[in-house]
Amino acid sequence: MAAVLELIAGSYEQVTVGYRVNTDEKEWTAAADFTHHAHTASISAVAASERFVVTGSKDETIQLYDMKKRVEHGALLQHDGTVTCLEFYGTSHLLSGGEDGLVCVWSTKKWECLKSIKAHKGHVNSLSVHPSGKLALTVGTDKTLRTWNLIDGRSAFIKNIKQNAHIVRWSPDGDKYVVVVNDQMDIYDLQTASVTGTIKNPKRISSIKFLNNSILVVAGDDEIVRLCDTGKEKWVCEFKAHETRVKSVDSFMMEDYCVVVTASNDGFIKMWKLYLKEELESPTLLGEVNTTARLTCLAVWKPSSVQQTTEEPAAGATSSKELAQELAKMKRVRIATEEVILEDESKPKKKKKDVENKISNNK
Repeated sequence: MAAVLELIAGSYEQVTVGYRVNTDEKEWTAAADFTHHAHTASISAVAASERFVVTGSKDETIQLYDMKKRVEHGALLQHDGTVTCLEFYGTSHLLSGGEDGLVCVWSTKKWECLKSIKAHKGHVNSLSVHPSGKLALTVGTDKTLRTWNLIDGRSAFIKNIKQNAHIVRWSPDGDKYVVVVNDQMDIYDLQTASVTGTIKNPKRISSIKFLNNSILVVAGDDEIVRLCDTGKEKWVCEFKAHETRVKSVDSFMMEDYCVVVTASNDGFIKMWKLYLKEELESPTLLGEVNTTARLTCLAVWKPSSVQQTTEEPAAGATSSKELAQELAKMKRVRIATEEVILEDESKPKKKKKDVENKISNNK
């Protein structure tokens, strides 16, 4: 049975484009499904959950699209400045960051802002939510890497870095994270909060994505896409993906292989088939589409399986209890359980007494 998926991309031309992918044939094809001109400035970020697609822009708004009903769902107006980053946590929450230094936590049930955190003195460049939903990382133009306790919305740890980092990402298992400064990636260990390895890319890095807990796909200001083994701290594969620089990468799993999706300034979105074996071989081109737009960002919308890794921690991931113990050992933060921001609103609400009992049992 063919997979249902759609390629969503934002552009300098203020337009969001969607392409429905036909996976029935050996060579995949992507047919134009929609174009939407809801923004009044270039699009800076895009994210997808099982139901919704969101886009952020220099016009300070976040536009919502309900992919199930195929309708525009309105706009979120909380940021004062460019919306720089967007990330869903499962199906229940969206986090957004902006040039105003704010990180906002949104409920996808009523699309209300549950919490607005003044995260950085300058811009928020990037954010990433831990697979457990208990922590988030942000980097900003104030040259800091900040860890946020999403249980109470407070700063857990601040690390000064010498330069402005522009990307931060948790690994799928949540035991490490990567911070990108220009052409350099620093790999951090969660337990020690220290750098365990550093890898340099030949060009400035524009986008990264973990394919599994060790393999990272890296795109930069050239036409080459590279694969890095974060455990061995070395490049393991590279291939020419486009004619000009690659702006964004995303990925999803099929039955027995990974699909890497790349978007470039040349207007093309390409899908690459990659087998995640011990000895990685260069991926083969599954299909491509020419959007004729100057692309800025990319996300894959797949209603069933693509988002499952963010819904539940992968096998061997740090549980919230273990996470609290590890952080307590570090004597940098105490995890509180009084107020949970990222509660799963997709589940039916229990009576207050039941919730209190559950919290006390977890303690």
